[in-house]
Amino acid sequence: MINKKVLLFICGYIFIGFLPNELKAQNIAEIKADRENFIWGEGSGATLKEADQIALADIIGQISTQVESRFEKTVSETGDKFKETVNDVLKTYSSATLKNTERVIVQNEPDTKVFRYVRRTEIAKVFESRKNKLIELAHNGEAALKNIQIADALRYYYWAQTLLRSHPDASDIRMTSSTGEEVLLITWLPVEINQIFSNMMIKIDEVEKKDNYTNCLLDIRYKNEPVHSFDYTYWGGQDWSNIVSAKDGVGVIELPRTDNGTDIRIKMEYAFEGEANIDMELRDVMQKIPQVPYKSSYMIVNTKTTKPITTLPPGVSTAQTNNVSETNSIAVNSVTTTPAALTVEAEQVPKAGINSMNILTNVADKDAVMKKIIAAINTKNYEAAQGLFSDDGYSIFQKLMEYGNARILKMIDLKYYQYDQLVICRSIPMSFNFKSNNRTFVENVVFYFDKDNKICNLTFSLSKLAVDDIAANTNWSQQTRMLIMSFMENYKTAYSLKRLDYIQKIFSDDALIITGTVTKVNNTPENKFLNNSIVKYNRLTKAKYLKNLEYSFKSNEYINIRFADNMVRRSGKSNDIYGIQIKQDYFSTNYGDSGYLFLLIDLSDTISPQIHVRTWQPEKNPDGSIYGLSDF
Repeated sequence: MINKKVLLFICGYIFIGFLPNELKAQNIAEIKADRENFIWGEGSGATLKEADQIALADIIGQISTQVESRFEKTVSETGDKFKETVNDVLKTYSSATLKNTERVIVQNEPDTKVFRYVRRTEIAKVFESRKNKLIELAHNGEAALKNIQIADALRYYYWAQTLLRSHPDASDIRMTSSTGEEVLLITWLPVEINQIFSNMMIKIDEVEKKDNYTNCLLDIRYKNEPVHSFDYTYWGGQDWSNIVSAKDGVGVIELPRTDNGTDIRIKMEYAFEGEANIDMELRDVMQKIPQVPYKSSYMIVNTKTTKPITTLPPGVSTAQTNNVSETNSIAVNSVTTTPAALTVEAEQVPKAGINSMNILTNVADKDAVMKKIIAAINTKNYEAAQGLFSDDGYSIFQKLMEYGNARILKMIDLKYYQYDQLVICRSIPMSFNFKSNNRTFVENVVFYFDKDNKICNLTFSLSKLAVDDIAANTNWSQQTRMLIMSFMENYKTAYSLKRLDYIQKIFSDDALIITGTVTKVNNTPENKFLNNSIVKYNRLTKAKYLKNLEYSFKSNEYINIRFADNMVRRSGKSNDIYGIQIKQDYFSTNYGDSGYLFLLIDLSDTISPQIHVRTWQPEKNPDGSIYGLSDF
């Protein structure tokens, strides 16, 4: 039985301004006389929109005057500029709250008169709501940093700092950190951001010189651990590069072949202004408040202190690579350190994860296939490898090679795992560059062999963190763990490669598909919703969901999905039913969002798993939970 809260559908419209004129006049007079409890504004204009904006601006101006003194410690401008800045900051609350003010249309178009009012107690709720949001972002940053998800940690910390700078009580807002210590956020957040920068280590691991460009492979670490996510740009001689999203410690820099410089300047991304569009309130604040310049976000790496490629890609000769052959070092914030720090990881005990599972050893035939495929990718002669694929496998391979400017970054030791009648080869780091949208993604590509020793499927890997989390659950058989990993990787890849046929196959015909959007409502006696915000859930049929996806696929050059914080649970009612809760970041050419995904899947058919429930919500529930097995 489906929990009632999941099937919440809210349809309501508030119509204000149709009261008798005598009653409206009485109410307006009473409100105007009660300055202690109300703030009000009036506006006149040729249209309702114009009059309404003037009335809202009147209210904003009054609130701005009252809170100016509270902004003095967070806004540095003085005089008229100070008043202007405070007024701009207050406007960022309008989309979330000030539009929640009650409206009375005194006179309709063409000469419209509008009266707006709001209770003073509601203003306090506005600031409290933003305070709660920024504290939640700060906690999200702590959780991401613990998992070495540096891109996410910096994003959440900086967004929290940005919202904090828009709060009139910024200098007094505190929270309890993950260590149990009460911290003052106005000082704690910049310290946390700077300490991330100071603990980053980036070195150029390999240099490969091509005909018209030089490819530099990066080894990216935080406190000597490979980062699970990290975004950066680099100086290409004339301009900063597109944003590169590194994964599992692997990044890439591509420089013109004519660039003979030895130093490369890297800027660690922390503002994530493009992604801020997923939250209208945050977007408005970032547009109104100047960005905080973190000088420590820059670092210099040197191409001359780089080791040669020690493991050449199969099919590529030493003469083809022209690698620089010198000893390696690390340059952090322009200060060169010795490579000794990198030896610590080798001395540590490996964590239980994918490498703890049974690895196949008699794989000479599969190594031979992979060698030919890698050579075909390196030379971009894809047709030469067509005979190594099944028909379906080659179709997916073609889609993968068309996904941006696909390149192999480096060779690592490939490992093979038995999965039912298939063998999985994990994995080859590749970069996918979308120049038209200023974005590069690093993904590890996984290959599937069928019983005829042909490649029948390819997927993007989950992050190492997610893979190891699933693999470490020894309460389940290795087959079950491989099945869950395979399903999630196929799911992630199907959206990126726009495989509508696969998505249609994995959703059951009667699947419950719920998407959520944040909807703002007027807070009247008839609409007493917390924080003046509800989440409107839309239940879609499978046909409607697929139709929406098809439109999205056609209108976007690329789609990329990043998973984090996965939680997998087996249903107590059936050993084959699993619930997967996962945080999802969705990137595309013209849209991006971040939220929480829940999938209820039936794995009884290992060849064709079925999704029976898919829910997405932009934020956690008020109690900190997200939808899961207990709701169904």
